[in-house]
Amino acid sequence: MYMKKSILIAAALVALVPSFAAEPVSVEITDGLDNAALKTKMELTMSSLLTEINAAQEEARNLNFGKLNLPKNVAVSLSMLWENSPFMCTDDVIVEKCLVTPNGYQIRNIPLMMTPRNDRHFNESEYQEAVISFDRKGEVESFYLSLDLNLYMQVIKSNLEVKDLRRRELILDYVEHFRTAYNQKDLPFLEQVFSDDALIITGKVIKRRSSDNIPLPDKITYKKQTKREYLTNLRRVFNANSYIRVTFDDIKVMRDGARPNYYGVTLHQGYSSSSYHDEGYVFLLWDFTDEEAPVVHVRTWQPDQFNGKPLPEDEIFSLADFDF
Repeated sequence: MYMKKSILIAAALVALVPSFAAEPVSVEITDGLDNAALKTKMELTMSSLLTEINAAQEEARNLNFGKLNLPKNVAVSLSMLWENSPFMCTDDVIVEKCLVTPNGYQIRNIPLMMTPRNDRHFNESEYQEAVISFDRKGEVESFYLSLDLNLYMQVIKSNLEVKDLRRRELILDYVEHFRTAYNQKDLPFLEQVFSDDALIITGKVIKRRSSDNIPLPDKITYKKQTKREYLTNLRRVFNANSYIRVTFDDIKVMRDGARPNYYGVTLHQGYSSSSYHDEGYVFLLWDFTDEEAPVVHVRTWQPDQFNGKPLPEDEIFSLADFDF
């Protein structure tokens, strides 16, 4: 009788323990940061954040920021990204160097697997990488989906296209924020980053036939939109799709010689949602006159294939195509 009672008590205790528990994610910063106390603080913060992310994914729940002590804007940004597509850190040990930025520090190459829940259009997870930025006190400033490190360093180290290191870092930071904004469905950021008189140009491939139904060569037509028209249409797209995924796998940055505050950024973009997929070139004309609040005056999109062939390089929009 005593033994039976003990077994029942033990079974009750087991029932109170969750049947799953995310493995803690450990973080080690290898170099780039000499301050031992700051290094430890950043490692522990990242470890706590990534462990919570994995636990929330395993338990199919929202993120719990209660013990993370994140700034409100970072918590809101993560929640928006999570709502679009929950994700998890794929490694339980992160070993990365620290990059020193003008305002603080960055840890890049954080491996993520994005997995929308209960979406019949999305059959497999998608690999992404994240970057976490810290201020000089080691407090988290942002969590973005990042560019590939090789692309990032290609722009940083360029002495031909962009000579000012500060501007290069700003451009990359804003491009990563810009990309993440689409994944977050963050219309307020896009409202802020496009200038009031922004020009939006979108290309579309038109299939053509003659009057007697003979196929003719495809044609690209371009549609112009104002900022308000573009954001109104984008809101409809965001509302109609359970998830949006934007990736950039190539980047070129050019500075206008006559106006050094203006930069042209050409990106090869992959776009997917629960209803649509395409690949093409995005061109952004950035104005860094106010470095604290740069704006985009022009955004264009073109398909990367035309008549079964890659779009010729001289037909891809660039700085030379726009008169200031």
